[in-house]
Amino acid sequence: MKTFVPLTRNMSKALLIMLLIAFGTQAQAQQNAGELVFDNSSIESGTAGSDNAVYRFPDVNETMDALVKIKGRSSSAVQLVSIDITNTGFNKAFQPQLDRGSVSSATNWWMEFQISFVNKGTSDLAEITEAFVTALDIDGNNSRLREWDAFYGNSTYTIEAATQLTMNAITGIIGQTSLVGKQFLGSLTDYSGIDTSNTSLMTTLRYTNTNSITVRFGGTTTGSASSTRRMYSVWFKNFTYAVPMSTLPVKLTSFTATLNKNNKVDLKWITASEMNVSHFIIEKSTDGINYHDAAMVFAYGNTTSDKNYSYADNLGNMQDGVVYYRLRSEDVDGKTQTSETRIIKLSSKSMTTASIMTYPNPVSSELRITIPADWQSKKVSYEIYTLGGKLVNKLEKTSSSQTESVNMSSLGSGMYIVRAICNGEMAQQKIIKQ
Repeated sequence: MKTFVPLTRNMSKALLIMLLIAFGTQAQAQQNAGELVFDNSSIESGTAGSDNAVYRFPDVNETMDALVKIKGRSSSAVQLVSIDITNTGFNKAFQPQLDRGSVSSATNWWMEFQISFVNKGTSDLAEITEAFVTALDIDGNNSRLREWDAFYGNSTYTIEAATQLTMNAITGIIGQTSLVGKQFLGSLTDYSGIDTSNTSLMTTLRYTNTNSITVRFGGTTTGSASSTRRMYSVWFKNFTYAVPMSTLPVKLTSFTATLNKNNKVDLKWITASEMNVSHFIIEKSTDGINYHDAAMVFAYGNTTSDKNYSYADNLGNMQDGVVYYRLRSEDVDGKTQTSETRIIKLSSKSMTTASIMTYPNPVSSELRITIPADWQSKKVSYEIYTLGGKLVNKLEKTSSSQTESVNMSSLGSGMYIVRAICNGEMAQQKIIKQ
């Protein structure tokens, strides 16, 4: 039998207050995050400095904590010196320090972090409607080393018009090989201290409707370096730029490079939208470091529908080696953005119909796989197996370039089988992961 209790005036007021409190609490959880403070961290789980270690930063704002997890690194040589340096920079910023040790040749490395926002004192994820993340002091060592920060899943980013940073598209994080992010690469010049007034070394990213942010901190050298220890600083707040420059208004959905029978490279790309885009520059390199402008293709300029572009680069009598291509788009105001790199492998030795080339072998991070000519521009599946037959990594391209890259950094050392499959044909090779 149901019992109904009539509400008195006082009970009505009490109920109304309870509803307002409940609604206010829910609304607060959905408000903008505002400035987030990263300080007083402690190890939550795992072994400090190791992969999968989780650190808790309490009270990043009035209602949330942050859990920072080490997702992985490019190699075991990359070490976490400190999860948060406090004797320099800014106490409110997240400031990890990394060390790759000495390197004897050109090297690229990184450590990946996942920053999750949770309700205070719990592990329950808390969604934020808007948050700003500013990377500070991205520079070099006055010699051969340059720092870089890479962010994934942001909606926009802002840099100074006279920025010293180089922006590159970057694809793949641990567990999500197709996720596209943005890399901000510093110059070789070293600037003392961490100064928020030097906006030419900064970028501010905007995130919306998320409960976690993935970031990679890394470095790259053009040769040997005796010391690679670097500190990174990320402040979760918005900053003002003298002449702000926002994301280039072009969305690139595809960029492929295939080698045809006439020793020409067919470069094709598709844009999903363009706003005031002027032209595209095809950049070319034979060492992956020094690029030159190979061609210019004019853009449609303003469109909200897919647009297809192509260019054939004649390699002439070149028979052996590797050629690297990048696509640089530029708008009418001079803002530029660079695509991912595409690779063409040339060999005077002909490949059989169902054979692949893999290199470098042994490999430490990025494995390149060159497929047969008649597989190019087709759907190709790339799979990595242990010798015991366990699938440990997979990449699928609906329109494959002649050479694709697979990230191997998260795999343990040992021997693996690389398998490529196209239209029922399969080719495989054994490789060694260092």
